[in-house]
Amino acid sequence: MDIRSASLRTLREMLDSKEISVSELCGECYKNINAAENEIGAFITLTKDIAEENAASAQKRIDEGKAAFLTGIPLAVKDNICTDGIKTTCASKMLADFVPPYDATVVEKLKEQDYVLLGKANMDEFAMGGSTQTSAFKVTKNPVDTSRVPGGSSGGSAAAVAAGFAPAALGSDTGGSIRQPAAFCGVTGLKPTYGRVSRYGLVAFGSSLDQIGPIANSALDCGEILNVIAGADPRDATCANKTEADFNRLAGKSVQGIKIAIPEEYYGEAVDGEVKTAVMNAAKELEGQGAVLVSCKMPSLKYGIPAYYLIACAEAASNLSRYDGIKYGLRGEGKNYKEMILDSRNKGFGNEVKRRILLGNYALSSGYFDAYYRKACALRQRIIGEYEEMFGSADVVLTPTTPTAAFKLGSTENDPVKMYTADIMTVPVNIAGLPAVSVPCGKTAEGLPIGMSIVGRKFDEYTIIQIADAYQRTCKEGL
Repeated sequence: MDIRSASLRTLREMLDSKEISVSELCGECYKNINAAENEIGAFITLTKDIAEENAASAQKRIDEGKAAFLTGIPLAVKDNICTDGIKTTCASKMLADFVPPYDATVVEKLKEQDYVLLGKANMDEFAMGGSTQTSAFKVTKNPVDTSRVPGGSSGGSAAAVAAGFAPAALGSDTGGSIRQPAAFCGVTGLKPTYGRVSRYGLVAFGSSLDQIGPIANSALDCGEILNVIAGADPRDATCANKTEADFNRLAGKSVQGIKIAIPEEYYGEAVDGEVKTAVMNAAKELEGQGAVLVSCKMPSLKYGIPAYYLIACAEAASNLSRYDGIKYGLRGEGKNYKEMILDSRNKGFGNEVKRRILLGNYALSSGYFDAYYRKACALRQRIIGEYEEMFGSADVVLTPTTPTAAFKLGSTENDPVKMYTADIMTVPVNIAGLPAVSVPCGKTAEGLPIGMSIVGRKFDEYTIIQIADAYQRTCKEGL
């Protein structure tokens, strides 16, 4: 069977009706992995033995008539999400042999449903990058065109879904790391509201920006996974204490009268013409279904990249200071404490991670804190205010997910600024802590996927899933 054409609900029905067993479903996933993983490189660690144990447990639960929605469903998990007894490397030499003694909250929730873990997905080192080329272990390739990047930092998760290795995966999003690879690989990625999903057990990059979310073949599938992983967690002080309802509860309802903001700054000269055309055609399709398009402005978009990278790198510098080679992680050599730490970090961190630590420490240092970090925080409030203004006249905001389609492997290796500017469409959402879903909306002349992002008010994942689903019901066949 083609994993890519079957929704999670279809797989659920097939498993419950015994049309297929959990073992057979996992076998299909590993068949695809065995056929193409050497070329794609979506996984750092494959967990076939554990998957077989998970499958047996899930099948028993199904046979007893006690299946939950994700019982027996195979998933990939990004390798910065802790899994008890299974390597969690963050694609870094620093954590190459790190085996967590506990599960992240999201993994606990998946285990409660008896999901099946296929493996830990490749990523940019410590989630720092937009191409999955900064991984210390391998470069992941885009299944649509293996000469191109899958995006990042959740490139392995997106590639696994796009290649048919897994029907869905978990990623993390700090500045677009779920939505950008989803757009590049032609799948759907949902970044929940900041605080909607617990970050306990997620290895931190930018603590005020990070959020775990799903990558799947449709907005409905993303909503089903969010139903499982969302919710309050006393171990994460930033997790919202909210009672959850079905995130797909508005799916299938008409979009008649829903107001969609189109901020003109997102459709300027920096955006590729094919991307702009595809996203505007999608907007017109939704307008044809009864939605109302509203023109608006977001003047602070041009400041999004510098504000984001100052905040994110400052937080990264603080979070990564714990990797000293003493408590855990790679331990270097040296005659004294200082030399040992220097050697540990020099050997353990890649160039991109070092670059961001340096930038973060510089922004936080005496004499530069007010000039850089404090101004970035002020810009954050300005960006939040501009979103609030847009939501005063619209229900959602519609933008391209990325300014271009997937770029060639190696094309940004020596130009980090070029890679950073590729995040211009996604970082404002993280700065403001809003939910957003990236949906495929067309292809370039070369056949490369194009994605559009639907951004909602805080904790209104319901409406963005409703609109994304309305579009996918009508247009998915042509993509």
